[in-house]
Amino acid sequence: MISRRDRVSASLPDFPWDTIAGARATAAAHPDGLVDLSVGTPVDQVDPLIRAALDAAAGFPGYPTTAGTPELRAAAAAALVRRYGAVGLGDDQVLPVIGTKEAIAGLCTQLGLGGGDAVVIPKVAYPTYEVSAILAGAAVVRADDSGTADRPDAAVVFLNSPSNPTGAVMGVEQMRAVLAWARDRGAVVVSDECYLGLGWEVEPVSVLDPRVCDGDVTGLIAVHSLSKISNLASYRAGFFAGDAGLIAELLAVRKHSGLMVPFPIQAAMTAALNDDRHVGEQADRYRARRAVLKPAVIEAGLRVDDSAAGLYLWATRDEDARVTHHWLAQRGILAAPGDFYGPAGATHVRIALTASDEQIAQAARRLRG
Repeated sequence: MISRRDRVSASLPDFPWDTIAGARATAAAHPDGLVDLSVGTPVDQVDPLIRAALDAAAGFPGYPTTAGTPELRAAAAAALVRRYGAVGLGDDQVLPVIGTKEAIAGLCTQLGLGGGDAVVIPKVAYPTYEVSAILAGAAVVRADDSGTADRPDAAVVFLNSPSNPTGAVMGVEQMRAVLAWARDRGAVVVSDECYLGLGWEVEPVSVLDPRVCDGDVTGLIAVHSLSKISNLASYRAGFFAGDAGLIAELLAVRKHSGLMVPFPIQAAMTAALNDDRHVGEQADRYRARRAVLKPAVIEAGLRVDDSAAGLYLWATRDEDARVTHHWLAQRGILAAPGDFYGPAGATHVRIALTASDEQIAQAARRLRG
């Protein structure tokens, strides 16, 4: 008899990064070394203001609360209004999480989804949305170009704007249409907004923006991470925001599960959310790196699609992504093949901007031959 554990593990996709070991070895063998543009991991220093807040809270000996400190919840709600024009939220509408990857992976299970439910994910999508559905035993359905699907059993719809990996940005009217579709079916809309503060050619919009939701956050969960805009990937610092009823449901499950953001991390998050200066400075760093790398990618014969926001260039030579991926590896550049993100990505590669100025400049020189 096959155990439930075996069934779950068998249904999970291969871990994407395990499939490119050969390309990594090829790139690492380049005479001038590896330029790793495959993973969107920050390389710049954590701002001293955030580090000071972490240090000041490091002596706290007790358990933190799953709900988070009042100061953290207030800072998150205020930052959403100040930075992204979101509706005002109360303390009961924000919930800190131990990194948004963990939070997304467990979300469908924590919302009580199961075998009779469908989870709609973007056509080209961050793989953890699919994992979240699989872990809950729900069906995975890739959306059409509208962001929806012909599934009356849809229980959760994931949005991701700006998109990882494509950098595409959904407009207000498109987001409104998805919300209307989801609400007609009683589905929860989960909007992954981890790249919201990194708009280059267009201004991304939050699902919590009143132009999108008309001030009504019923059925909405926005997912926010401090990994990208504040360089806090190692801190595992993120939060949910939105519908008070859904936040209360998630809080109850997470309390029983002992899922608590460490107290010093909560203090660091509060400092980061209260300070917009470092966010603007970091965005400027990525904007400058994009200005160096994007022209070089185009001059090397690739076409850059979408990529209007976020930390990636979504590039193609209109061939199998693994062929392009190997071509880059031969030049010592490691990217992520687009098939990581679904069949619709099979002719693209994702090239990250998350490398030092020197590494980005080196990659540009190699691309120009």
